[in-house]
Amino acid sequence: MDSCTHSASASSSPFDCIIFDLDDTLYSSKTGIGQALKRNIDDFLVEKFGFPESQAPALRAELFKTYGSSLVGLRSLGYDVDADDYHSVVHGRLPYDLIKPDAKLRNLLQTIKQRKIIFTNSDRIHAMKALDRLGIKDCFEQIICFETMNPNLSKSTMPVVLKPSLEAMKIAIDVAGVDPRSTLFLDDNVKNVAAGKAVGLRTVLIGRAIKSKEADYALETITNLVQVIPEIWFSEEDDQRIGHPKNEMDSILSATTVSA
Repeated sequence: MDSCTHSASASSSPFDCIIFDLDDTLYSSKTGIGQALKRNIDDFLVEKFGFPESQAPALRAELFKTYGSSLVGLRSLGYDVDADDYHSVVHGRLPYDLIKPDAKLRNLLQTIKQRKIIFTNSDRIHAMKALDRLGIKDCFEQIICFETMNPNLSKSTMPVVLKPSLEAMKIAIDVAGVDPRSTLFLDDNVKNVAAGKAVGLRTVLIGRAIKSKEADYALETITNLVQVIPEIWFSEEDDQRIGHPKNEMDSILSATTVSA
């Protein structure tokens, strides 16, 4: 299998690095994985802490709204939550067969010569499984995940660091070793996009046709990248001087049009 990774950067582009969220960004929220994840969080709340089944969905929604993550919320409220236990239920029980190989996405990623990095709140095992199912695990040089942001997490004393906290964003920038001004950050969560903008990243909101206030771009799906952000492949000077070189744009677009 040909590797997706490229050492050469697209020097004419304003972007040196592309940072991708994983879940609901690189694959559709319609796969059913997101719904299964929510059910698994509800199960964890019931099984681990004895919350009534009828209250679990509302509690999960409130924790996500307030803290950005049920795990962060539970620990912030003083519950003794072991991260490995949490992930073993929330991610360990996911029906990964719902995620199918995506040749179109793989071809798109192969045309992007810049550094490509995954930045997810999920644990590393989940990230590797999801990327493997999509057939794009070798397309990224680095995975920044739960363990990256929480390297010394003990059971109860240290706060959990995850997106959309500014601390999480700064860790990602530091670990990746990027200049935020020339780094494109793609995420489906409006708060995560806002946090990315706050630390100076160029931001893309995925899954929406309309930009949020802090998003520089909006994409309904990841495969709309070529049409919406051609600067990944061509500099703005190229645009102004000659327009998009037609044969190159055609080759990129055709590379992303693969029959199933």
